[in-house]
Amino acid sequence: MTSLDPRAALVLDTHELGRRAGAMLERTVSVEAEEDFGTEVIAVPAGARLELAVRLESVIEGVLVTGDVTATASGECARCLSGLTAPVHVDFQELFEYPDADNAAEDSLLIEDDLINLEPVVRDVIVLSLPLAPLCSEDCLGLCPECGFELNTDPHHHHDIVDARWKALEGLLERGDSQEG
Repeated sequence: MTSLDPRAALVLDTHELGRRAGAMLERTVSVEAEEDFGTEVIAVPAGARLELAVRLESVIEGVLVTGDVTATASGECARCLSGLTAPVHVDFQELFEYPDADNAAEDSLLIEDDLINLEPVVRDVIVLSLPLAPLCSEDCLGLCPECGFELNTDPHHHHDIVDARWKALEGLLERGDSQEG
């Protein structure tokens, strides 16, 4: 009994390959992301379209899957917090091993009843390709640290702030001006 649902979007059937080393299939898959692929700052949102082009090659150890995934991520700029979208295009390659392979590592991806689940592979490559601090543009000025004003709309925005440590000296300067006058 397999735990994989053959009707799931990112589950592919490798039955046509058999266990003949050198056999190959090519597939294109277009699915909706079932959940967010990313972080709180930027992610491919649930329901977004994932376009995959994959090549399945039968090798002695299992099935080698090579492909690419294309999607659109959305999030917010790490400097100014405005919304942004970013294209995602990532190549990947992963070996899915036969469950009876003698040298299968503990963390190997396994073929279950001729089915492979691409969801963890696609999730990993998308999440790892997303920027840690996405920017709306490379020259984004961010927000004013004093009032939160978006500096991209007015780059000359500023505040005249006196350091609190010098506040006492400011009082001396004002007294000196009144004594001279």
